[in-house]
Amino acid sequence: MSKIHLLEREMTPVELEQMNAGFDENAAEHGVAIQSSERFGFIALDGERFIGCSSGLAYKNGTTYSGWFYLTDLFVDKAYRSQGVGAQLLKALENKLLACGIFKIWTWTAGYEAPEFYKKQGYSIFTEMEGWYSNGASRVGLRKVIKP
Repeated sequence: MSKIHLLEREMTPVELEQMNAGFDENAAEHGVAIQSSERFGFIALDGERFIGCSSGLAYKNGTTYSGWFYLTDLFVDKAYRSQGVGAQLLKALENKLLACGIFKIWTWTAGYEAPEFYKKQGYSIFTEMEGWYSNGASRVGLRKVIKP
């Protein structure tokens, strides 16, 4: 066995590919289908002006959706907040998920930002990491079971 070296640097594309192949091999050894993801999203426009979006990742195990969706982005321009745009963007995405047979959604938000908004949309907190942000606010994890 040769001497092992540890280096602090980014992985090369070949190393990243080798790592991902190793994860896939390990999953297959445990009877788990290889996971991939698809991005779904909606945008809101006022005329031609972009004012918001909702998007995230639908995970697939092989060719079947896993049943979970990770909401990565929900944004509404400051001038359009508190007018229902965020709720419409979220509902459009949830309806898309239902049509694909995905019934569970989760996301992160800042404690100073939107936990109450999500709670009004039927989400519940599943975790909170206190002091995550420089102002002392928590990072909050929320989830929801979507019903038709």
